[in-house]
Amino acid sequence: MRCTLCGGPQVHKSKGYGVISGRSRNRQRVAEGWVPHQSRRVAAQRARGVLRCAGLMALGLWPIMVQAAQPDVAERTHPHPHPHAHGRHNAGAHTAHHAGPPKAVEARSSTSVQVNAHRYDYMFQPAQHEPDATTHLTAELLRNRDITTLRGLEHVAPNLTMQSINGTASTNFYLRGSGFNDFTQNNMPTVLTYVDDVAYPYAAMTDGMMFDLASASVTPGPVGTEHGQSTTGGEVHLRTADPTDTWHFGASQDIASYARSRSEAYVSGPLAKGLDFRLAGQTRQGGGWQRDPENGDHLGDADLWALRGKLRWRPDDKTTIQLGGHFVQDNSEVVTPQAVHRIIGSTPLPDYGMGTDAQWSSNSTFDKLIGRRDGLKPSEHNQYWGADVHIVHDFGPVTFTSVSAFETERRGEYTDQDGTSRQEADTYRTIDGNVFTQEARLNGSALGGRLNWVVGGYYQRSQMNQRFFFNYTDYAARGYMMSTSFGQNQQSVSEFGHVSYRLPHNVTIWAGLLHELDDRSITGLTSQIFGGATHNFHAESTASNQFAGQVGVSWQFVPNAMLYYKMSKGFKPGGFTANNTQVQAQLDPFHPETVLTYELGFKSDPIPNRLRINGAAFYNDYHNQQVVGTVLIPDYGPLSEITNAPKSESWGFEATLEANPISRLHIMQNIGWQRGDFQNFPNVDRSATNAYYAKHGTWNAIERNFAGVDNGSPKLTLNGEAMWRQPLGKGYRLDFGPDWQYRGSQAIVVGGTGYQRLPSYFLLGAHVTFRPPSGKWEATLYARNILDKRYAESGGMATTTYFYVPGEPRFIGGRVSCGF
Repeated sequence: MRCTLCGGPQVHKSKGYGVISGRSRNRQRVAEGWVPHQSRRVAAQRARGVLRCAGLMALGLWPIMVQAAQPDVAERTHPHPHPHAHGRHNAGAHTAHHAGPPKAVEARSSTSVQVNAHRYDYMFQPAQHEPDATTHLTAELLRNRDITTLRGLEHVAPNLTMQSINGTASTNFYLRGSGFNDFTQNNMPTVLTYVDDVAYPYAAMTDGMMFDLASASVTPGPVGTEHGQSTTGGEVHLRTADPTDTWHFGASQDIASYARSRSEAYVSGPLAKGLDFRLAGQTRQGGGWQRDPENGDHLGDADLWALRGKLRWRPDDKTTIQLGGHFVQDNSEVVTPQAVHRIIGSTPLPDYGMGTDAQWSSNSTFDKLIGRRDGLKPSEHNQYWGADVHIVHDFGPVTFTSVSAFETERRGEYTDQDGTSRQEADTYRTIDGNVFTQEARLNGSALGGRLNWVVGGYYQRSQMNQRFFFNYTDYAARGYMMSTSFGQNQQSVSEFGHVSYRLPHNVTIWAGLLHELDDRSITGLTSQIFGGATHNFHAESTASNQFAGQVGVSWQFVPNAMLYYKMSKGFKPGGFTANNTQVQAQLDPFHPETVLTYELGFKSDPIPNRLRINGAAFYNDYHNQQVVGTVLIPDYGPLSEITNAPKSESWGFEATLEANPISRLHIMQNIGWQRGDFQNFPNVDRSATNAYYAKHGTWNAIERNFAGVDNGSPKLTLNGEAMWRQPLGKGYRLDFGPDWQYRGSQAIVVGGTGYQRLPSYFLLGAHVTFRPPSGKWEATLYARNILDKRYAESGGMATTTYFYVPGEPRFIGGRVSCGF
């Protein structure tokens, strides 16, 4: 039986609003009874971060501790799922202890919700037996909160920051303080994105992919010993709906302020015995809310369309082969920054206060140089396509899984980074890249399901050519246009293994190990000043050969509560900074990043179907953390570069609460708190260096060690919602309630203060949804940023200014959807 909320196998009765901490390995394709294990021990010297959570953990566990005298109850009640049946879930994949055929995420409708009168159990119940801090998100919750891009996930998960780069579709990730601003978009992100178990090493490749979803999840790192791509920060997983063996179709139309329109449709069904398909698409138009008060020009309209197709063949009850493909065309205009402080020069800056007013520039000579139409606005001109094949076969004792994928990107991105009508830091970037990945693994179980294991290998190859064009016409120190172009080749191969064993009294121990070899090189880099000199630089390469691993223990001491403790080493390869290169030394690679993470957590349902409290505390010990620093080029000025902080740390906690204080009211609240600092980080002090130039007119690098300086991450993040379900008689129902988000201040440069920090902000939203008894359609009215707050979503610095990228103003809209 299928859940009509998320489209997956109905391994739960749907509450409809379940955002809980659990493991992203449960991605609902094979969620029944499968729960992996990944934990590490908190060393005594790292205990300060964990101790801050002691009171919170006690709050979640005290109502059920009295049951701990019956340690075998959980084992008798839950002989399956085991918290450590390993293997990454793919199309049709199933766990080692399942003897039956695989089950897929078959969404009957991505837009309809079944209406019933009885109480619902909480979502993702099996994940309550998984020892991790993953946040699981239903498709319905994402719709209710108007989450349509990766960046929106920070509104529904704790300790997560996902921000646009200069207002574009390119995204930077920060999870538990781990992440960096990859402004050149040629390096592996600290937090990796997966779509249907396919890894996307360049996050922009997921642009336009968040439609026809079944579920999503966010997993803090380190990760990699249960599959082949190691990274330190964590993973974001998007699970799209799969083909169905009966005919279904549906559509939705969303219209909102500023003439914004978003449309989706899908059709799914059988083509022949054992052969099913699904085709889904979306379009996004309008919604631009910025205007230039000097000339009334308009900016920000979306212009995107996307298609996704899946074909699933099940020749027998032990084999599933699924072919998928997608295409995205994005010609949307972007949000342009607002300048908040001038670094160099004396020209006054416009003061628009993060409102809808903004300035941007256009230059016909520059437009001709980059091969675009005259009068070009800040915008995207991006095309993505890809294909993947998933193969799963159950041999009985073991299950074989293969995932093959090929992804491409063709991007053209124009941004006005100085945030003024002057041409001081206008940038156009082209990227032509592709990625091939192959994963193969075996997983199985023994000893009546007590022993579970997975072994496998992973291969990735990527190629990329980039070219940056810079317009510095109005920047007195340069006054020219220039370009930087380069190519990059990368290959990595890894082997991994993970094993867990369930001891008596519901205690489970586990260990995992990954070895990864990464080799990448940058070639053919040329820096050209148009009408001036051209510099050619020789190739650089970097290789890393590293191990990652994890050990942990969990205790399911009663059926509705567990404790876990895990320790892991994470690894992320090095790379290159490759924009605006002036000297060979800028191409020196930055080193691999490693982290030793300690985590202590709990899962609890103190009052089943009434109250759920999950929480985790963590401590991260970094070596060579990859961060954005500054290099001073003599007679040119300071430039950003990705470098390494030799020693740094972060610590904190996150918790999720779900409650039904009365029968029709559901409350969900996420809380994330984190701190971090650099323990050793010598680098150029950019503020002091700019101040010296402003006073003396010459460039002189002012060095300092940023030891003891805060890492700049938002210390407190809060998000949640309250929902009231009101029956209207004859099976009709009205669901309504508010939602909210708070994000603390964030530094945009190392050691940033004042204008170098994004101010904190609070956003309030609401929605009301009318549902008929058939569940075949629904109508929703919603509002985002009801208070019309002016806030900065992200920020940075250009050649002459610091800038903020403003967040969306108030949006009021309506959505009608149907599914049959």
